[in-house]
Formats: sequence, C-alpha cells, structure tokens
Amino acid sequence: MHICFVTVLTTILSTVLATATVAAPPPGATPEEQGEYVFVTRDTMDNGYTDAVTTLAMTLYNAAGQHSGREMFTRYLELHDDGDKTLITFQFPRDIKGTGLLTFEHIEDADDQWLYLPALKRVKRIASKNKSGSFVGSEFSYEDISSTKPEKYTYKYIREDDHNGIKVWIIERDPKDPNSGYTKIVSWVDQSNFQVVKQEFFDRKGSPLKFSLENGVTLHLGKFWRPSEIIMENLQTKKRTSLKFNDWAFQQGLEASLFTKRSLERQR
Repeated sequence: MHICFVTVLTTILSTVLATATVAAPPPGATPEEQGEYVFVTRDTMDNGYTDAVTTLAMTLYNAAGQHSGREMFTRYLELHDDGDKTLITFQFPRDIKGTGLLTFEHIEDADDQWLYLPALKRVKRIASKNKSGSFVGSEFSYEDISSTKPEKYTYKYIREDDHNGIKVWIIERDPKDPNSGYTKIVSWVDQSNFQVVKQEFFDRKGSPLKFSLENGVTLHLGKFWRPSEIIMENLQTKKRTSLKFNDWAFQQGLEASLFTKRSLERQR
C-alpha cells in the first residue's frame, strides 16, 4: 500500500508540474528585441483614443512628510503622423492658477515644451538641456511628463519577476537623447496588459535617483489603460509627489486649435 501511494502521488505531482502554466519571456531573439517588443506593443495598444481629458490632484511631500496640494486640468490630443499633444493647466492654488504647460511630442526628435507663467505674462520655451529640471517644484521632471515613444530608447529584457502578486517583465530602457536626465530607466511591466507598474530612474552618474509606482490602473472604453495614481519618490532627497487622476473622459471632440502657444496664454 505504501509503495502504491507513493507511486500515485509522484505521478500526480509530475502531471501537475508538467501542465503548470509557466510565463514566457516576451518574443524576440535577443534581450534587445524582447525589451523593444514590450514597449512597442504597449504604445500600439493606445492607438485610437482620439483625445482625452482628466483632472489631476498633485500632492507634494517634503522629507519630513509635510505636504501641499495643487490641482490641474489636462487635455490630450492624438496625432497619427507624429507624437501627441498635451495641455496642462493649473487651477489651484491661487498663486499658480493659470500656469500652463504645452507639450508637442515627437516620435524620434526631442519634444517641444512651453511653460506659461501668469505672473510674468509670457510663454517660456523649455530648452532640451533643461528638461531634467523639476516641473513646478514636484519630483516629476519635464522629461517625465513628455513623450515615452518607443523610438526614443534602446532596450534590454532583464528577467521575469512578481510585483504585488502579478507577473511582470523587467525591462531596461536607455534614453537616446544626450540631454536626458537619466542614463537608464528600469521598468516593471505587467504581463497581462503591458502597463508599467513600477520604474527606477538612474541619474547621469548612473546612481539610483528616483522610483515611481503606478497604482489602480483602469480600463476605459474596453481598450485604453490609464493609471489612477502615480507616485514619484526621490531617493536622494527623500521628497515625493503623488499625482491622482480623476474623471477620465475620451473622444471629447477637442480641436487642434486648443493646443497652441496663444491658447496656452488664455488658460484659466
């Protein structure tokens, strides 16, 4: 009986192990191709959203945990022959109300960005060499809120892992832009929907600089994934910033004329 039981148990375990689902690395013959596949697929999945609007609550925390809040309204316009356009307008607090950032993304070239400061009543162009600077005092840089088009990076698939109970691929991305504030970005990508759930950013010296977490990713119109919150923490200063996205709406009929420098000056 004992021998029979062991034999049966061994057979059952062998069958379970043989039929267990083992997650596969992304397609590609090389680590470079595997990493690129993930981010090209992620970018392609977002095609067709047309335009979108959302309100954002930004909370800034200093190293001691003290915090202050800001509110923004953000509009997005999809383009098919180049990168998308984004217009961010601050609505609160009063001292920065009307401040706006206009971004023209590009597939391969450096993005164009303009900042409007109501106190100065003028539009300031953000130079490429300054895009690693802080966006209105937050832990997000201008680079962080601009384009992440896959053509702007080289890639390397590192390994599979688990993150909060989900299977992820870990991919290294190296910016091609010599003015980037990062030497590399390591991304944790959910295998089920190709969404980034965590990232580590390394500064120009190759040292860990920041990490971000994307929480509460939700599906809109049955196709388009968007985060509910992004937290960016600076490992060197211990400061962090939370961005909470509310009231996502798509295909609102936004006009291209809204995304101009002249329109930027008129935002309130």
